[in-house]
Amino acid sequence: MKEQAINNGTIGRDSGAAKRKGWRKLGYVALGLVGALVLLMAVIYIVNLVGNAIDKGKIEPYGQHVTVDGKQMNVLIQGEGEETIVLLPGYGTAAPALDFKLLIDELSPSYKVVAIEPFGYGLSDGAEPDRTAPQIVSEVHEALQQLAIDRYILMGHSIAGIYAIEYVDTYPDEVKAFIGIDSSVPNQPNMDVELPVSLFRFAKQSGLIRIGTMFGGDPYAGSGFDEATKTQIKRISRVYGNNPTVMNEMRHIGSNFKAIQGRAFPAELPVLLFAQAHNASFPTWVELHQEQADASDYGQLVTMDGEHYLHHTHWKEIAAQFDTFWRSLQQAQGTTP
Repeated sequence: MKEQAINNGTIGRDSGAAKRKGWRKLGYVALGLVGALVLLMAVIYIVNLVGNAIDKGKIEPYGQHVTVDGKQMNVLIQGEGEETIVLLPGYGTAAPALDFKLLIDELSPSYKVVAIEPFGYGLSDGAEPDRTAPQIVSEVHEALQQLAIDRYILMGHSIAGIYAIEYVDTYPDEVKAFIGIDSSVPNQPNMDVELPVSLFRFAKQSGLIRIGTMFGGDPYAGSGFDEATKTQIKRISRVYGNNPTVMNEMRHIGSNFKAIQGRAFPAELPVLLFAQAHNASFPTWVELHQEQADASDYGQLVTMDGEHYLHHTHWKEIAAQFDTFWRSLQQAQGTTP
């Protein structure tokens, strides 16, 4: 019995020692994995710093700078037509003037086209004030004032549809019409969610976004962009994308939508909307845009098969439909096209 007890004790001690040894091995493995992850993130961070420096040196300037609140806002102007179209980008568009290039080239033979790159976008400076709709609208308006542009057609993509309502309310005598390219609407559902600003900021600062673009697919596949333009857009996106100004705007998306609820364009403002025919994220997308078009005395909705950036693939149709709409409107109002 005594010998058995001793043996049992020995077995118990051996078992405990084996367990401790196993835990130590697991700990070493865990430390190794953490170390490898830290080393990987350090490599990605350094690659991003070097890549940003290289990309920044290869970015080719375009447009012209306009001073707004002591900072430089980039604006591209093309065409010499009598009517002026002011283009406003969707949220987070890396290089608006280049993103709209296909549409600008199509419109500019007949119209003067002004592509605004708001603060934080494209080659414009960043800005410290909170990116509320009134603040963004005020800055865009000041840029146009500096350019002596005071009567124009607003044409905007995505969230520009929300800013446009604020714009028309603030400067009703300047806007001749609103043209929406899959533009946001005031009663758009599920826009009160809190977006992961910190996650996007970390992805930018750590270099993970650059790695994602290196190994991800081509976001402009199937578009009409030439390779040179795509390369420039990607460079600008890698260097300036998700900057503090754009992240501030992301933080205010929910509140900007909330502030615009219940508001609409004046009934007398002509409105032409281009919208995705099938939007899986918003099943009522077409109905919402039809409601907005119907609220205008001169409203029209055109649905198109395609992705959110309709102007990447349907720029010719958008330009042609707009031209027909505008000329018909002028004839109806008794003015010369």
